[in-house]
Amino acid sequence: MPKQKMKTHKGASRRFKITGTGKYMQTKSGRGLKRNRAKRVRRLYGKMLPTSDANKSHLKVALPYGLK
Repeated sequence: MPKQKMKTHKGASRRFKITGTGKYMQTKSGRGLKRNRAKRVRRLYGKMLPTSDANKSHLKVALPYGLK
């Protein structure tokens, strides 16, 4: 364990959330210009979707203390 506190990656803290059961959730990207996006992408803008299992090891490093 390092003597200093580990820093949370701020970009990851804004994009990902951790549920009470330990799942990592993310929002869809591409929120810039809404009228040129596909209808399916526009529909998923505000929703949280589960991330892939491949990203969990990277997120554990980026978010060492979890999220509130």
